Amino acid sequence: MASRRELSAIAKKQLALREHLWPGTSEFLWDRQAKTDAGYKYVGFTTIPKTMPLIQRIMDEMSNRYPLSSTYLTLWCSTWDNSFVTLSKSRQMAFAAGFGGQRAVQTWADRMKRLQDLNFIDIKPGDLGPMTYAIIWNPHMIIQWHRSRKTPSLTEASYNALVAWALDISAKDMTAELPAEIVQAA
Repeated sequence: MASRRELSAIAKKQLALREHLWPGTSEFLWDRQAKTDAGYKYVGFTTIPKTMPLIQRIMDEMSNRYPLSSTYLTLWCSTWDNSFVTLSKSRQMAFAAGFGGQRAVQTWADRMKRLQDLNFIDIKPGDLGPMTYAIIWNPHMIIQWHRSRKTPSLTEASYNALVAWALDISAKDMTAELPAEIVQAA
């Protein structure tokens, strides 16, 4: 596993190679750490796991012909890095997830319920009705939990690919033992 120092060295090498291949283009890149005198140059970011493409693939495989990944990514991009979302803009979220027409919000709500059924999220009621708030659980832990339960729709190939990617990027939460609370909730 790579240490922080090794990761920093890798990042510096990548930046040097990027500058060599595309010199003087840093102004055209989305850099969430870029600052101006007034503060950060770009705002409106969220942090996502580097394994997100495989997480989304696994969700879609587990959802039995009802793709969930676009709904999940829209939900994830609606947080402020705190895993909490107020669902006050359901029509906008449905549109961003790729749903249109008269049934857009209904289809989005169905996908949200399926994400909840698979334990990737939880939903709570509030002043907007039964779907007012959502929390996004750590997807690595949820996928591990499904693995421990031998959920039939979790394919071995996708799970192994996720573990390999997680090990490659030193994501320890994918290989750590599940917390007792998660095991008990099962």
